[in-house]
Amino acid sequence: MQSIHYNDNVFINCPFDAKYKSLFDAMVFAIHDCGFIPRCALEEEDASQVRIDKIYSIIADCRYGIHDISRTELDKGSGLPRFNMPLELGVFLGAKKFGIEEQERKKCLILDAEPYRYQQFISDIAGQDIQAHNNSAREVIARVRNWLRAASRRETIPSGGIIWERYQEFKEKLPQMAREGQLIVEELIFNDYTSMVTQWLRIKAD
Repeated sequence: MQSIHYNDNVFINCPFDAKYKSLFDAMVFAIHDCGFIPRCALEEEDASQVRIDKIYSIIADCRYGIHDISRTELDKGSGLPRFNMPLELGVFLGAKKFGIEEQERKKCLILDAEPYRYQQFISDIAGQDIQAHNNSAREVIARVRNWLRAASRRETIPSGGIIWERYQEFKEKLPQMAREGQLIVEELIFNDYTSMVTQWLRIKAD
């Protein structure tokens, strides 16, 4: 069954480790501030569901997808490359190509750390417009905002500069909000964080 929020849902395909967290948090905030709903594999912890099946389900629910392939690099421990992000990008593109009805309307943003770096390891997407964020949270916000504005054609989306300013305000308020909710910032899970973002944006809008 098609999600009732299909046209608002944005699938996030990116690393979930500490090194990427500042970019991830900024991305989630930007998606919310643009009026969309961020979705990712962190939203559910269901041990009875195979991870790839969960990803299939979330992708099916999302018209939009943001795929950061900047961390497709050799793992220091195993010496092998990390292919989770390219795999999930392939699933998303496959759903768009071979899906029916609403799935054919999918749109995606592909991010990398540096311009043209992706051509060294995933040349099949060379014809697509890959955006570089240079590992900057501010640039992530700008890239996400500009893409959502163009992809959705919604005229209510604020500028990247305004979103960045609001994000700085939110980060200042976050520790207090967490304490009031009997939470610790460093221990916030995805659902905690998104709840804080939506709560703050709602208060800001009043």
